[in-house]
Amino acid sequence: MSRSPRWMRTCGGKMQVELKSLQREVGIAFVFVTHDQEEAMVMSDRIALLRSGELEQVASPREIYQRPATAYVAQFIGHTNLLKAEVRGGVARCGSLAWSTSMPDGPALFSLRPEQVRLAGPGGPSGNVVRARGRVLHQAFHGATELIRVECADGLVLVARTASGGGALSDLELEFSASDAVAVRESPERN
Repeated sequence: MSRSPRWMRTCGGKMQVELKSLQREVGIAFVFVTHDQEEAMVMSDRIALLRSGELEQVASPREIYQRPATAYVAQFIGHTNLLKAEVRGGVARCGSLAWSTSMPDGPALFSLRPEQVRLAGPGGPSGNVVRARGRVLHQAFHGATELIRVECADGLVLVARTASGGGALSDLELEFSASDAVAVRESPERN
């Protein structure tokens, strides 16, 4: 979130709407440069994400968020769980987690957004749902949602964004759909 005063964010929101409206009315393309990720998501039809002067990904805001190409993009736009897995025979394994994938055998990296991780429902998992039991390390209230850090028995830490209102949590079971674990490329070190 931007660190600018509230009145600037409010005026900025109106300015964003006006700029977008003007751009569509005139029918021209324009380049908008910002370091504010939220502003980039709101203002853009396409985002070109640069890192150390090199393109990491060019795509629509929705694609950048839902299908990041690299670990850097996944971490730069929003929160994510980066899962380092080993794939064997169409199954990715990261600690005690295992899910089916079409990735080739070998090491793989997956991005899993916290809002895709939910509290497990009653009964066993159905379909291609992955479940993990864990202990709540931290629970942060964010108004309508809460960000929960959960440590699984094998030490893996998952972050989940859930609806607020559940009160303090201790031990729980989380789940996510295997299709929500998006394969990303490692981001090489750059100066």
